[in-house]
Amino acid sequence: MDAVVFDLDGVLVDSETVWDEVRRAFATAHGGTWTPAATRAMQGMSTPEWGAYLVEEVGVRLSPEDAAAGVIAEMDRRYEAGPPVLPHAVDVVRAVAARWPVAIASSSPPSLIEAFLRATDLTGVVPVVVSSEAAGAGKPAPDVYLLACAGLGVEPTRSAAVEDSTNGLRAALAAGMAVYAVPNPHFPPAPEVLAEVTVLHGIEDLPGALGVPRS
Repeated sequence: MDAVVFDLDGVLVDSETVWDEVRRAFATAHGGTWTPAATRAMQGMSTPEWGAYLVEEVGVRLSPEDAAAGVIAEMDRRYEAGPPVLPHAVDVVRAVAARWPVAIASSSPPSLIEAFLRATDLTGVVPVVVSSEAAGAGKPAPDVYLLACAGLGVEPTRSAAVEDSTNGLRAALAAGMAVYAVPNPHFPPAPEVLAEVTVLHGIEDLPGALGVPRS
């Protein structure tokens, strides 16, 4: 194995419920009607994709660009006091990065990824950060993972990905990577997708699964 690529939301930051809460409230405030399928449908989408989804499927009465900007502004506000970093996440990234190059491949906008790196002092530890805004398509398309691997100068088939959601797992599998799942307890991945990957109990189990010696 040549590199490890981490998802952000749900893997390193406990933010999936925050995204859901913010989008629901924003949709309601702007004429939309939330549907049971909306939460899972938008997990992994790039910003332009979920902005369009809020307008076309949920019925938000704004342009896709304005809908996305409004949601991101509220997420930025929520992160001002620090992102909700998951236990063990920072130590795991540092442990893995001591052995292999690491990257983040996330559907979050760049401002939230940077907020996480600043809050955790991981900016110098994670040399490659890719938002699906720059990848052209969100998950489950493999684009964001392919771009992250290209940034590290490694082949996807010789790299591992760490994910929590159905769409994220499908994206990493489509990229041809070895995939490790830390299932999101709030939005559990589809069983048929979990059957194709290595399932961990928690992020703290990743170093052992990758063969990183205990310090």
